[in-house]
Amino acid sequence: MQKFKTCLKLFLVLFKIGLFTFGGGYAMISLLENEFITKRKWLESDEFLNVVAIAESTPGPVAINAATYVGYKLAGFWGSLSATVAVALPSFVIIFLISLFFDAFLSLQYVAYAFDGIQVCVIFLILNAGVKMLFKLEKNVWNILVTGLVIAAMVTLSVLSIAFSSVWYILITAGLALLLYLVSWFRTRRIAKTGEQPDEEEKQ
Repeated sequence: MQKFKTCLKLFLVLFKIGLFTFGGGYAMISLLENEFITKRKWLESDEFLNVVAIAESTPGPVAINAATYVGYKLAGFWGSLSATVAVALPSFVIIFLISLFFDAFLSLQYVAYAFDGIQVCVIFLILNAGVKMLFKLEKNVWNILVTGLVIAAMVTLSVLSIAFSSVWYILITAGLALLLYLVSWFRTRRIAKTGEQPDEEEKQ
């Protein structure tokens, strides 16, 4: 009975998010964070960051992957199934209904105006989620360096209108993080062998 209640709660929470969020998985991240961390206390901040990173780097929409993980954590297989169906069902139903009246729907002027407004809202939601996650990163020299390099690369590519797959962002940042970790690891080993005191920055 307790597992059923958990599955039902998961379904209702994620169905609501799926129903009222436009813009896909990235736009949902801010709402997922609010529900999972602030309201429900289902995840810690660090765990949520890891979930988003894994959800982005695995096949499928980031919001569905994240919801599936949380569902499995809370109620096993049935929890993951409830969460996945809940977050995907609203989009499926809405798109199906729109497809039935596609031409007539898009020809309505007020619908076009509504979508213009929604696009602005989606940009804000994605930016809001990104900024929140950025400030929750552990403040150390390695995270700051990787973040700075990624932001600089993204701005440069955007300004120059160079197409760049998100897959490459994931691979490059993972490689940078691994490289910096190895540098830190070798530095720590050298300090341990020589008895040097690490810099204050490296203690962080």
